[in-house]
Amino acid sequence: MAKGNIIGLAAHVDAGKTTLSESLLYLSGAVRRQGRVDHGDAFLDTEQMEKERGITIFSKQAILTWKKKEITLMDTPGHTDFSGETERVMSVLDGCVLVISAVDGVQSHTRTLWKLLAQFEIPVFLFVNKTDRFQGDKETLLQNLQKQLSDNIIDFTDLDHEKIALCDEVALDYFLKDGKVPDYRIQQLIRSRRLFPCYFGAALKNEGVETLLEALVNFDPAREYPSDFGARVYKVARDAQGARLTFLKVTGGELKVRDLLSLKDENGEVLWAEKAAELRKYSGARYTAVPSAEAGALCCVVGLSKTAPGDGLGAESRGREAIIQPCYSCRLVIRDHTDIHHALDYLRTLEEEEPLMRVEYIEQKREIHIQSMGDVYLEVLKRQCKDRFGMDIDFADESVLYRETIAGPVEGVGHYEPLRHYAEVHLLLSPGKRGSGLRFDSAVPLDDLALNWQRLIMTHLREKVHVGVLTGSPITDMKISIVAGRAHLKHTEGGDFRQATYRAIRQGLMKAESVLLEPYLNLELTVPQDNLGRAMNDLTAMGGEFDAPENAGGDLLTLRALAPASKCASYGKQVSIYTKGRGRMNAEFAAYLPCADAAAVIAARGYNPLGDLFNSPDSIFCSHGAGFEVPWDQVDSYAHLPLLKEIKEQRSLEPGAADSVPKTPVRAAYQGTAKEDEELMAIFERTYGPVKSRQLFAPVKPALTTAAPVTPGDFSQREILLVDGYNIIFAWDELKKLSQENLQAARQQLMDILCNYSGVTGKDVILVFDAYRVPGGAGSVEKYLNIFVVYTKEAQTADAFIEKTTYEAKGAARIRVATSDGPEQAIVLGNQALRVSAREFGREVENVQGSIAAFLEKNNRVHATPSMETAYKQAWREKKQGQEAKP
Repeated sequence: MAKGNIIGLAAHVDAGKTTLSESLLYLSGAVRRQGRVDHGDAFLDTEQMEKERGITIFSKQAILTWKKKEITLMDTPGHTDFSGETERVMSVLDGCVLVISAVDGVQSHTRTLWKLLAQFEIPVFLFVNKTDRFQGDKETLLQNLQKQLSDNIIDFTDLDHEKIALCDEVALDYFLKDGKVPDYRIQQLIRSRRLFPCYFGAALKNEGVETLLEALVNFDPAREYPSDFGARVYKVARDAQGARLTFLKVTGGELKVRDLLSLKDENGEVLWAEKAAELRKYSGARYTAVPSAEAGALCCVVGLSKTAPGDGLGAESRGREAIIQPCYSCRLVIRDHTDIHHALDYLRTLEEEEPLMRVEYIEQKREIHIQSMGDVYLEVLKRQCKDRFGMDIDFADESVLYRETIAGPVEGVGHYEPLRHYAEVHLLLSPGKRGSGLRFDSAVPLDDLALNWQRLIMTHLREKVHVGVLTGSPITDMKISIVAGRAHLKHTEGGDFRQATYRAIRQGLMKAESVLLEPYLNLELTVPQDNLGRAMNDLTAMGGEFDAPENAGGDLLTLRALAPASKCASYGKQVSIYTKGRGRMNAEFAAYLPCADAAAVIAARGYNPLGDLFNSPDSIFCSHGAGFEVPWDQVDSYAHLPLLKEIKEQRSLEPGAADSVPKTPVRAAYQGTAKEDEELMAIFERTYGPVKSRQLFAPVKPALTTAAPVTPGDFSQREILLVDGYNIIFAWDELKKLSQENLQAARQQLMDILCNYSGVTGKDVILVFDAYRVPGGAGSVEKYLNIFVVYTKEAQTADAFIEKTTYEAKGAARIRVATSDGPEQAIVLGNQALRVSAREFGREVENVQGSIAAFLEKNNRVHATPSMETAYKQAWREKKQGQEAKP
């Protein structure tokens, strides 16, 4: 039997998705009797709640065979409250059938699914269902799909090769030559999401389903899997006996019973390893035990206790963060005599199966809070607790899930030093892009802090939900970098760095300018024309923004709006009331945006960051054999390690800095005349042979010309390279050796090297030299051939100039900074600039010099020694000619 595909079924609720799955299973012979959702006997609706409600709540899989080829169908929930389950299933699909009701057309959740499929890069087949109940024509339906989803949606029930050819230039060439597009090219277009086949039918009557089945069988995802074992976990569940089940897709190699499975961190360290006790292959509620699973197959593993949806096992990497996020939180009310800690354990079990539930236990209040996706979700959760654990619960105090971020970079310090304990951590908190979440990295050299301590700090950064200082809401959209740390050889223990890390984050948040974020929803409001004015007034009062109304058929109109979640929590019920049941509202999470009424929300919450004993910003220091607490605003002055700001100030006072930019050239130790040099060279060559110069170009010293000051605005949307001159000189061995004899010569050689680099790469280069200890120095910006050379003014370091330039050019240009200064790298990274170490930049320069040498060899000038300026002009002209030759 041929190896099959994994095909998902996705749709807006009530589009007929489960009915289509029943038809596919019945026509393929996988089931003898075709079930129906309204009869409660659908093959894939195995849970009692699904049968009662008539909706799919949990994803299920079924196996069918058509023309000796196996297909695994994945039925996903259609209700928006369970869209997190749908998103997780998409990570293992080879293709997907998007079901759309011909009666209702494209709805808000349909567009959400379309975006998710695009982000996961999944090939899509469309099936327009319920055509038997649609009064219009098929062409109108197709045009509506093309308008709202994609122009490349083509009707495949009546195949038109000319329309397919318009989707791709290669396909158009085939059509013009042969009059049709070959099947393999059509398959390539479907795989690359440049063509979306569309089929029409009525699944309840099995109309048009066989045509879709033929297309799914013929579809070839053409995926090649590596030989090394890898697997992607997409679901965790329990069977009727309580055994923990891990559903996964094998993405490489082969999985056998008793194989050892492991999860690794970003550094390749094994976090845990467990054996697969049993492998199962599910179809509906039934399963078959199998000895192995090959690459590309779905299977269920028994015996794993630490897996979570999204985990990448073996060679597979960790999955992406969830796109769909909950917007509301509520307090759990226990209505029977269940102990709160037992209730917490039960909910943790459900949280493993549904990660978006996010259970939080607030110890000081002895309360359990649960994040929810909506009212239907909470009703299902209440039923699950009753059926599985015998626990009677309810929910109260529903509120919006706020988030907090910061407006600018700040350094946080945490110190924990009670008697016989020691740890200090410095963290740089930088604002990130909206929706980026929390990101962590380290800028500390291993010589300053051992790798095991740095990994421990990373663990503590990730293990906890860190809250802000405005409302106590979780922080987000932030990058947290380790910039300094210290441990004691004798007294440091693992828990010491936990305390220091937590306090460093908190102290940084207290120093920063915090921003309150609230969730916004995309609303799709369908109301009769008589109620349109009421709907517009309500949206305006909410602070929402809406587009012009669209015709939804008959006297119904559709409004699409963006509104704060806090204002429209129960608005759907109001719509049903004032439209007398004719109107409906669909809501989808859009993004976290700055809160419109932050002051009122903060005042209503009444959160006191200093009174939160579980998230203290203060630090513990030791004096005279006893620990004492230092308030957060005094921690910087007590810290044992210098802050980034202090490091910059200290550099400006280092001895010998006045010699960094001398007023007159420093003489070398050797001062022989030109005639003496020639005599010595003649003696040397008679003894050892001719001397071959290692320099690519003979050095020249063109005069420096005064240039206008360089500002970021001059380089809008261009790539700029900022070079810390003395840092590079003392990092490159050849220049460092030369600087010990003649610093001016080392500067001159670096300038020549960067001229070549700029000429070949076309990048704007700004070379910065320290002149901060030159008395009365006003600073200068000079043009040397094709680069800018900056000498900083008195009391200004090169670091300060680079930091200022990257900050002012943030968002206006693409900035790279060449330096090996760790603290400086951390700061420019916070200003959204790219960083490159001196060693990496040296390798780039060597590659550029190699390309110049190849150019000279190509033009038979290997034995010539042109001036640097001549060679630069030659390389620049060839680069320009290459650009002009492009169409």
